Amino acid sequence: MEFSSIARHIIISAFPILIAITFHELSHGFVANKLGDPTAKMMGRLTLNPLAHIDPIGTVLMPLMLIIFTNGQFVFGYAKPVPINPMNFKHPRRDMAISAAAGPVTNIMLSFASIIILKFFLLPLALILPETISSTVMIPLIMIFKASVVINVVLAAFNMIPIPPLDGGRVLVGILPYKHAISFSRIEPFGFLIVILLIFTGIAHYFVVPLVNLFLRILQLF
Repeated sequence: MEFSSIARHIIISAFPILIAITFHELSHGFVANKLGDPTAKMMGRLTLNPLAHIDPIGTVLMPLMLIIFTNGQFVFGYAKPVPINPMNFKHPRRDMAISAAAGPVTNIMLSFASIIILKFFLLPLALILPETISSTVMIPLIMIFKASVVINVVLAAFNMIPIPPLDGGRVLVGILPYKHAISFSRIEPFGFLIVILLIFTGIAHYFVVPLVNLFLRILQLF
């Protein structure tokens, strides 16, 4: 992949990724705080300042490597997880599931917002502005917001893989019968290793891609 292409993909993807993961993590902490757990608030994580959420590997290195090694076809990243103490909840399993679901739901909302901005502002404006402004300003903005739609949908779908500590796993723990939830939650210390294995074997593809396509089809209705 040429340097110019890498630079273009970084410029297009960097802002949407940063916004997506910042709002994703903020939503976890915000909902948890509303449900009775102030841990994220006390640790300064209820903020839109991306510096509070950036993870050097997940926010910087991983997206950069994916841009290079997938020729920009797949871009993904993550932030530092927002700390949540379920013991502060009145209903720990239920409220933990709600807090976990807030992240993917927020990303879908960001995708929807990006579509609205594209459809009702950027695209019409690009048609009426002078060509020089349209090509130098509006076209890059349109590419950024199109990337935002896809990045947020991918982030939501990936996090819905039902393996803790991903959001989907924590939601599943919250809705399973207590006995099964306890047994299932025991895999959490090995969760990321399981997810990495699912990614490298291609098994995750069969869960994430259909969900991404479903979300995109729903969003296309708007």
